[in-house]
Amino acid sequence: MMEERGQGQRPGKPVVDVVIPVYKPGRRFACLLKRLRQQTFAINRIIVVNTEENEWKPELAKGIAGLEVRHVRKEEFDHGGTRNLGAALSQADVVVFMTDDALPAGRRLVERLVEALCQTGPGGEEVAMAYARQLPGKGCEPVERCVRGFNYPEEGCVKTARDLPRRGIKTYFASNVCCAYRKDIFERQGGFVSRAIFNEDMVYAAGAVRAGYGIAYAAGARVVHSHNLTPLQQFRRNFDLAVSQADHPEVFAGLASEGEGIRMVKEVAGRLIRQGNACCLPALFLGSACKYAGYRLGRMYRVLPGAVVRLCSMNPQYWDRAAGK
Repeated sequence: MMEERGQGQRPGKPVVDVVIPVYKPGRRFACLLKRLRQQTFAINRIIVVNTEENEWKPELAKGIAGLEVRHVRKEEFDHGGTRNLGAALSQADVVVFMTDDALPAGRRLVERLVEALCQTGPGGEEVAMAYARQLPGKGCEPVERCVRGFNYPEEGCVKTARDLPRRGIKTYFASNVCCAYRKDIFERQGGFVSRAIFNEDMVYAAGAVRAGYGIAYAAGARVVHSHNLTPLQQFRRNFDLAVSQADHPEVFAGLASEGEGIRMVKEVAGRLIRQGNACCLPALFLGSACKYAGYRLGRMYRVLPGAVVRLCSMNPQYWDRAAGK
């Protein structure tokens, strides 16, 4: 059970902090902060871990109560380690991780996430984490809109180890774009892997499932978040995704991603046709081919020359750190 903490909290109501890693924040980040302070479930503190102090714009956070900013250097940033730093600054019962470009779609985002953490799995499993539904933003292209619908359906669920035979790797799917974690379980599980090029959320989710916990998909907790990635960006993103899988065979061995990718392409293609957007099929197939190529190369990154790895990755700083530069 989540413990009661903090002043002014009703009995049994957990304390919630939000942790947001940022780099070169802009107006969208300022909007995010305002919407967080308008939530029906009051947030205790907003902890911002900013990369490069000279890129921080204090005017964006003007008037935001309970805001704490910690600066790190660009070469120190890590998808897992930086979030662990933010979590270590929190004494709350629940830590919600968000990205600086995800906007709450309504005032009940945090409320719905906390409710999801209070659910149990079919075998009584406690929920360790609850991730939000991501909605396409304005200007989102048809292919990406359909991909959002595939990955984030209208109905929520609690996924446990019982789902592995049926869902496969999708059992571990979660996203730190907006995801709430029970802090006690987070600490018990050791937090995120401290050196992560990407995918720290799924690696954590896999460990939680294997430890007997559940993962909640909180469909009622919604954020607006989408990107129209170019084919090259999709290639690089999936390269890094595959690197993370290759680095954690204890998690991903025996859980192939290709089948899920094929199912996604088929379903998205069907949606595009039904919506009268068959003209977008070439873009879907090109993007999917680039994703697959990036994924295959990422899985074998250890046999590739260092220069090729850096060229394929969207995070060259990660490889600089790995080389001790």
